[in-house]
Amino acid sequence: MDETAFPGRLPERDRPWVMRTYAGHSSAAATNALFRRNLAKGQTGLSVAFDLPTQTGYDPDHELASGEVGRVGVPVAHLDDMRALFDGIPLAEMNTSMTINAPAMWLLALYAGVASEQDAELTRCAGTTQNDIIKEYLSRGTYIFPPAASLRLTADVVAYTLREMPRWNPVNICSYHLQEAGATPVQEVGFALATAVAVLDAVRDSGQVPAERTGDVVQRVSFFVNAGVRFVEEIAKMRAFGVLWDEITRERYGVTEARQRRFRYGVQVNSLGLTEAQPENNIQRIVLEMLGVTMSRDARARAVQLPAWNEALGLPRPWDQQWSLRMQQVLAYESDLLEYPDLFAGSHVMTALVDEIVTGARVELDKILELGGVIAAVETGYLKSALVASLAERRRRIESGADVVVGVNRYAETEPSPLTTAGADAVEQVDPAVEAAAVDRVRRWRADRDGAAVDAALARLRADAASTANLMPATLDCVRAGVTTGEWAGALRQVFGEYRAPTGLAGATGSGGDPGLAAVRERVTATARELGSGRLRLLVGKPGLDGHSNGAEQIAVRARDAGFEVVYQGIRLTAAQIVAAAVEEDVDLVGLSVLSGSHLAAVPAVLDGLRAAGRADLPVVVGGIIPAGDADTLRAAGVARVFTPKDFALTDIIDDLVTVIRSANDLP
Repeated sequence: MDETAFPGRLPERDRPWVMRTYAGHSSAAATNALFRRNLAKGQTGLSVAFDLPTQTGYDPDHELASGEVGRVGVPVAHLDDMRALFDGIPLAEMNTSMTINAPAMWLLALYAGVASEQDAELTRCAGTTQNDIIKEYLSRGTYIFPPAASLRLTADVVAYTLREMPRWNPVNICSYHLQEAGATPVQEVGFALATAVAVLDAVRDSGQVPAERTGDVVQRVSFFVNAGVRFVEEIAKMRAFGVLWDEITRERYGVTEARQRRFRYGVQVNSLGLTEAQPENNIQRIVLEMLGVTMSRDARARAVQLPAWNEALGLPRPWDQQWSLRMQQVLAYESDLLEYPDLFAGSHVMTALVDEIVTGARVELDKILELGGVIAAVETGYLKSALVASLAERRRRIESGADVVVGVNRYAETEPSPLTTAGADAVEQVDPAVEAAAVDRVRRWRADRDGAAVDAALARLRADAASTANLMPATLDCVRAGVTTGEWAGALRQVFGEYRAPTGLAGATGSGGDPGLAAVRERVTATARELGSGRLRLLVGKPGLDGHSNGAEQIAVRARDAGFEVVYQGIRLTAAQIVAAAVEEDVDLVGLSVLSGSHLAAVPAVLDGLRAAGRADLPVVVGGIIPAGDADTLRAAGVARVFTPKDFALTDIIDDLVTVIRSANDLP
């Protein structure tokens, strides 16, 4: 049989999507070496992870950067760091994605500076700056400025790249973290499209782009989405995204060319669903999630990056990333997926599911627009509250067993995993000396530059920020003068101010009739009575720059449902701020949440602060992605309990918190 003549087969095999691995750690030089190895293994694009100080606009020697430098990405503080990051990599021949949001303009300017030094024409450079600040207020927490000022920076980047970098995607509307924060498929589509509308409206209203070029703006807007293990539903979600994007860009913005209205997206599949328990199960989860964004030819991702099997344990090693890359290559080159037209065209099941998501997402989008748009929906707390409530409902289903997570709430009996028998060796370790080296490097950089040129460049940046000028030219001046990441962001902080996003806890409830909660509530009430206080008080603290607050918020919701009075001030707090709140609020327990891996620096700083404030008696518990050896270290330092992702039953955790309080106060 001649397989090439099989009915329905495409005349020639489709070209595969761009294959990336999300990479960055320790230093620019170490990340550059990792890039080179991954490219040699067949990776076809770069995806740069920046560390939290870089993402939030701080230099490595800032107080808030302590313990965070090089931990979840690469530190880039100035032009020379960017040179080292891309050393020997021809940017004009590479598709480069940069996961950066609040300082996206700054990192793009640094990239442009290196490209110019390579004699790479900016018109040839292709890639993406994520640059979706809205989801930072809702999920990841790496925002800096108020929403309106942040949206202005995005619009300025869009206008600049349209003129100077026409192959660049200046904004990557990111629904990925909305799903991580609890969004249903309907919410993910509706909320993300509301963000896209806000960006396009901001570009239009800025007056920087002629109306006749609106289609050019639209075709450079890309999306970055999440794909969960319910891959049939995810296929429908992606098709629904395409339907609504075509409708919005045609009807709201008058884009007549179908090519410009095409929904273009890249994907990283769901990391939230990866488990610490039986982590080998994450392999099949990742493969199934990849199918959700590749099986449907009419809604196939343009670029795919997959998490590694051990991301619930810590930072993946190069070998782990290679495994994820090989999953993509096997699907693209060994299977026959790319040989056929869309497999779901004409499917009654798929059509009905797509229609359901389209209808629901349209309702969500209309609701946000009625509120005054996505900025108003952020500032009023509507979006954050909706996500906290959705995530609470998801957690309730897992805890009740309505949603099965294999190895966690069912089939938990297991043999020891040969993948994790080496303990801490199962994940990449970041040498503590990395931070000291970065601090020394940025201080030497400041000492060796022309101070007058830096002052002049920053003065221009502040002046332009106070006007309506596009801020990209002033930012490029800052790059050339040797300004640092922290100085660039600091100058804009002086003009725009900083922002504290709503926590979304008001009105949220997550107990869902949990039968065990009543007994815990009785223990909370009894313990408060025995201590002679009206209610037990819990301080939930997020030290450092880790903005992933989903777990902390769910603990806060469940503790409040159990009768605690919860003090939660949001993300990005110094140890001193947490200690001051604990003392002023006279709390009974401090709960710290750290998911960035900086727990060995952040937690002892709080413990030391409590001792200095005369509250060494106040118990402290910690939750996060914490290896067993580190948990032992924290307990030895005085931490009462350490919780990790395997501790999924929230009511049981709250019950344990009551036990900690009773023990600390010598109650039986």
